[in-house]
Amino acid sequence: MTENQRPLIATPTRTRAILEKYRLGAKKSLGQNFITEPNILRKIVSTAAINDATNVIEVGPGIGALTELLAQSAREVLAFEIDQRLLTVLSETLSPYHNIKIIHQDILKTDLAQAVQQFSDPTLPLKVVANLPYYITTPIMMHFLESGVPVAEMVLMVQKEVADRLSASPGTKAYGSLSIAVQYYMETKTAFIVPRTVFTPQPNVDSAIIQLTRRAQPLVELQDEKGFFQLVRGAFHSRRKTLWNNLLMLYGKNDATKERLTQALAKSGIDPKRRGETLSIEEFAKLSNCLAVTK
Repeated sequence: MTENQRPLIATPTRTRAILEKYRLGAKKSLGQNFITEPNILRKIVSTAAINDATNVIEVGPGIGALTELLAQSAREVLAFEIDQRLLTVLSETLSPYHNIKIIHQDILKTDLAQAVQQFSDPTLPLKVVANLPYYITTPIMMHFLESGVPVAEMVLMVQKEVADRLSASPGTKAYGSLSIAVQYYMETKTAFIVPRTVFTPQPNVDSAIIQLTRRAQPLVELQDEKGFFQLVRGAFHSRRKTLWNNLLMLYGKNDATKERLTQALAKSGIDPKRRGETLSIEEFAKLSNCLAVTK
């Protein structure tokens, strides 16, 4: 039977057969849920605009439902799977495809710069496409964003609430340090909503496909990138407190620090009585750059 004749892994019947054959259940500790709706997966691949000049990294291939559709379009797929039980399953379900490499490794412990050298042509555009475990979505995203690896685009299935946070604007409840960290590197867009009913087992919440496209340059110019992210995290430390109170908690309360903060806030035109969630990324950058000058 050729790959075109075999039913897709994501069909309910084949998913059930694979899970029964290998006596598999989804591991709660790894946030596993298996998709049983091929059209959703086709839509993900279409959103990512994968073609034969694209390399793809997938995190958590599971039983290979999304992986096989990626392989049908991409030049090559590197799929990182942490669950030892699934390696045998994947070697069978993905056996018709010769452009997939399964790597048994924790993506958070992976040297991504070294990993991309495993592609036959590492110079091709790289995209990350994955159904991320809810409990570890943010660390995985930031691992890629901070790695220095030139990821052109990330198309990720995440909890809908997380998608809202990633694309949130200042002054909204969803806006926070994660919104700023991601938007600094990437343009963000929620592509579509994925109902919980297409998963086995069914999660308690709906998911969303978030599309993150690498900016040619980071959104703002910074004197001190590390200091900027420290400032942002500090400003959101206690959302009910004013920016001034959060900054005192972050930097200290001695007179010299208060004077430095007062000057930086005045120079950047930011009212210290505002709350961190009302500041735009540009305002945070202005304040961060003023603080960098007055160190």
